[in-house]
Amino acid sequence: MAKLKFDPTTTLSFVDPRETPSYSIPEAAHYLRLPAPTLRSWLLGRYYPTESGRKKFAPLIDIADPKYRLLSFINLAEAHVLNACRRYHKVRMDSVRAALDYVAKELKCDHPLVSQEFETDGVRLFITRYGKLIDASSHGQEVMRDIVKQHLKRLERENDKIVRLYPFTRPEAREDNPRSVFIDPRFSFGRMVLARVGVPTAAFAERLLAGESIEHLADDYGCETSDVEEAIRCEIRTLDAAA
Repeated sequence: MAKLKFDPTTTLSFVDPRETPSYSIPEAAHYLRLPAPTLRSWLLGRYYPTESGRKKFAPLIDIADPKYRLLSFINLAEAHVLNACRRYHKVRMDSVRAALDYVAKELKCDHPLVSQEFETDGVRLFITRYGKLIDASSHGQEVMRDIVKQHLKRLERENDKIVRLYPFTRPEAREDNPRSVFIDPRFSFGRMVLARVGVPTAAFAERLLAGESIEHLADDYGCETSDVEEAIRCEIRTLDAAA
């Protein structure tokens, strides 16, 4: 039997899980508490009517897999930060695109919203350009900057790379919103996980729908009932009304 020989000149390429196309647009919209049509416009652009005919806004985020319309974890993080801008004021997509292009050029990076530099000079650059479109006052820009910083604090880095996102799990994206669940491409194929016990939130929802009680799930996983409720809230939004 012939033996395989190792060729030291061969370079093995490893795919960065953060860049792997993993999330459909509806799934990502669910995780980020965004309307799916809004996220679709950010990723794919959209047409709008003019006197001379239809025109198309350029996408705001370069989707990882445009053919199958799948986002990467990096795309998810970008949409999370971009949502901070949307929550403050609705601005034309082409205006936001211009602000992002300016920041990308200044920072010399492909993903300006999630680059390390964005947390420092990038925010100032973006708010300056973006702020002029919504509120020329310094107060308006300060409010905008605080909202962006709240979203940036939900991103966790290792070696200057974003590796984990703690999405907002409540209707209002406030600073005191719990960091109960996370999305990390290294865990559970990038699906939402209850931070306290490291179990996918979908597991809690599936067992609840199968008839098990919240108290039983909490006892089985060794956590509080409030943890179980938070995991289920992420999967079944109708529970928000009862919370």
